[in-house]
Amino acid sequence: MKKAAVPILVAVVMLALGVTAEAQQPKQVSRIGYISALDPARESARFEGIKLALRERGYIEGQNIAAIEYGHADGKIDRLPEIAAELVRLKVDIIVIAGGDTTIRAVTKATKTIPIVMVGAGIDPVKTGFVESLARPGGNVTGLTNLSIELGGKRLELLKEAVPKLARVAFLYDPAIPASVREVKEVLPVAARALGLTIQPWEVRAADDIERVFAAISKQRPDGLYVSAGPQMRTNEKQIVGFALKSRLSSVCAQRQVVEAGGLMYYGADQAESYRRVAYFVDRILKGTKPADLPVEQPTKFELVINLKTAQQIGLTIPQSLLYRADKVIK
Repeated sequence: MKKAAVPILVAVVMLALGVTAEAQQPKQVSRIGYISALDPARESARFEGIKLALRERGYIEGQNIAAIEYGHADGKIDRLPEIAAELVRLKVDIIVIAGGDTTIRAVTKATKTIPIVMVGAGIDPVKTGFVESLARPGGNVTGLTNLSIELGGKRLELLKEAVPKLARVAFLYDPAIPASVREVKEVLPVAARALGLTIQPWEVRAADDIERVFAAISKQRPDGLYVSAGPQMRTNEKQIVGFALKSRLSSVCAQRQVVEAGGLMYYGADQAESYRRVAYFVDRILKGTKPADLPVEQPTKFELVINLKTAQQIGLTIPQSLLYRADKVIK
């Protein structure tokens, strides 16, 4: 009898281990939705980083991920509700949102049940009502907020350090993005006063506004240019960078890609780290954790990127003290 009990005991243990292991595994076939206000070309670096991080956690498209459904608005934010609705119709298991409050709002209006993971949002998700608190989101939204808007004062400070004689700064923003409106009305005025700067806000609602705004800025003769975040700035980054170079304007940008295209400086969350962190949220949710119980994370790593080639083109000498602090210098 004792000998017979041993195989039975082993079988019971193995069964228990099997059940536990199964409980810890993600769904074998999952479908992930991905929505962005940008076009695929400008979005590729971000999503490739996310896909790589998912692969490191064992998630491979065509295997345990059935498909990744992409939705790109190509800079036309009025298309976001339609794209969000389509992802809901496709019955994806998770929607990853690459963008700020306009994109998040479109998706949260489309579904209150599908888990949502946000990344790249420069907003306070509590103030905007997307979550109840950072520690306990309470609904179907979680993910990362990169505090982009809150860093506006620091960006002005860095621009002033690079250009000591800086007095007037033109601020490009899209008034259709609530976060940018808050930045120009609440965040930047406080920092500007402390630094002795004057902010000149300029609205860019569409590509057709660009040349008109540039002509008006030229008449005002600012000393610097602050390029806010948003689809309009990314979509028109070549024109913006070209204008800054032609006008010999030192620029600070809220999106790293604009600096890589020829802007002068970027300061903000370490984007590569943010992309990797998305995979953590996707993994936890696919293994059964509810978004309501996954705390929203704020960035712990920030980076300063300086385009030295651009500085040389506009005749600016960047102080060595600033270059030493840069995480990356583009030469």
